[in-house]
Amino acid sequence: MAKLRVIYEPKGRAGEYAPLALNLYRGCDHGCTYCYGPRVLHMKRPDFAAAEPRKDILDKLLLDCRDLIEADNDKTILLCFTCDPYCHADEEHQITREALKMLLTYQQPVTILTKGGNRSLRDFDILERHADLVTYATTLTFTDEAQRQVYEPGAAPTQERLDALGKAKACGFETWVSCEPVIDPDQTMRLIAEAAPYTDLFKVGAWNYDQRAKEINWRAFGCEVLRLLESLDANYYIKEDLRPFCGGVC
Repeated sequence: MAKLRVIYEPKGRAGEYAPLALNLYRGCDHGCTYCYGPRVLHMKRPDFAAAEPRKDILDKLLLDCRDLIEADNDKTILLCFTCDPYCHADEEHQITREALKMLLTYQQPVTILTKGGNRSLRDFDILERHADLVTYATTLTFTDEAQRQVYEPGAAPTQERLDALGKAKACGFETWVSCEPVIDPDQTMRLIAEAAPYTDLFKVGAWNYDQRAKEINWRAFGCEVLRLLESLDANYYIKEDLRPFCGGVC
């Protein structure tokens, strides 16, 4: 396969989410206080919050799509890691819609990972025509809306994300939930139970890059979350950073 321009193979913890990835925006305006994006991109948080489409992103994506179809690619491409495909900036630029049209026209399997809630619904008309190629995922962190607004001020409310997840499942998309970071273990447990009826897979990780994570009893959470997932007969993936606390049963 020729060297790709904007689609890439994620490494490290990101590699546990998808074999390929695509970041459509430089920055994200959700303002999540735990976001690692500014550190990865070497940007100050105010600059990172001023999300803008990456330069010539659609032109470069078209070239990548042609190379991928020529290489008979069947690896899933995740949108996105260092941004959200349905950040507020996308309401103006509509880059995500055009990118999805392109990827699906070229029969490329995609996973959408978003905290955008209802903002993502505007593209379901495109996604439904290619449901067999689409996976829809959301990050769930808080049941407490006041606490969510402190940590994720620009992201959609949790209930809105749950509703969008349910609609995605009703459309025939495969679904999964990212339970990472786990900031309040009790809230994460409640969210898993609530989302279980319309979630095909849970991916559970710890809380990284924050001193407050040391206050959490990760071994207790690891045991409890495994018991819950098993009791729900749920499919799950325990991320590598949490596995040492799960008794090796992951």
